[in-house]
Amino acid sequence: MPIRNFSIIAHIDHGKSTLADRLLQKTKAVTERESKDQLLDSMDLERERGITIKASAVTVEHDYGGKQYELNFIDTPGHVDFTYEVSRALTACEGALLVVDSTQGVEAQTVANAYLAIENDLDLIPVVNKIDLPSADPEKVAMEIEQVLGLPAEDCIFCSAKTGEGINELLDTICEKLPEPRPAEVQQTRALIFDSHYDDYRGVIVYFRVFDGSLLKGDKIKMMGTNRTFTITELGRYTPTPVPTQSIGTAQVGYMVAAIKTLEDVRIGDTITIDSDPASEALAGYEEPKQMVFCDFYPASSGEGSKKTDFENCEKI
Repeated sequence: MPIRNFSIIAHIDHGKSTLADRLLQKTKAVTERESKDQLLDSMDLERERGITIKASAVTVEHDYGGKQYELNFIDTPGHVDFTYEVSRALTACEGALLVVDSTQGVEAQTVANAYLAIENDLDLIPVVNKIDLPSADPEKVAMEIEQVLGLPAEDCIFCSAKTGEGINELLDTICEKLPEPRPAEVQQTRALIFDSHYDDYRGVIVYFRVFDGSLLKGDKIKMMGTNRTFTITELGRYTPTPVPTQSIGTAQVGYMVAAIKTLEDVRIGDTITIDSDPASEALAGYEEPKQMVFCDFYPASSGEGSKKTDFENCEKI
């Protein structure tokens, strides 16, 4: 089955998560009854604030030209504070949907995320969203995308993630225009870790993309960056609910549980290989996250500088 790996990137509040919800509906991954707003945002803070903090990787299928395509897409944050999350997601993809609000146009993180995608040699599909709004001007925004980012205006897909207009055309374009994953370059297994989180019952859950070979349930694996070894007790894919599987092959995305007790044992950007037949060279990793917020504390007036305050505890923040 042909595979397309892509990410959804945009400025904050331009409709990435809503678009992801609609893609799940159109590919029949969820029914109308199961669907809810921000379906991929499972963290309480994400739902409370209406923003995406953790990236979510989901596998669905779409019929195009009489052929079934496997689509692996990652819904990423748009806020500047989570740029590192976006960079991790992009490394596991061959393409990206660059979503732009038809009422707001190209904004700061639109440009920053587009450059991140270009630096990772990804093919971009510009998506002009929210065309259902009264103040929408998709043609103007398409020209702005061409002028600012150099992506042809005629390549823009006009859609409304809220109403579903244009979503089928977008899915067809993903299958048609995004490149196939590269074939395996070595015989040994190499998989790239692009995210992880801790579960109270199963320990650390690791999200990965296989670039070479395959991973099987029961494999004894080695983290090439830390030289730690673990045994895979569960493999699975999100569709968007977790579905256990026996194996995950080249170019596919999935998750694994391997009795990993702490997040310190998992390094984002590390390469997973098989302990008994390890790869000689690791995959290219990620850059270290860059600090985005800087702050200092000062007394309200110079006379208060000598007073004992609660600022002594500020180093813990």
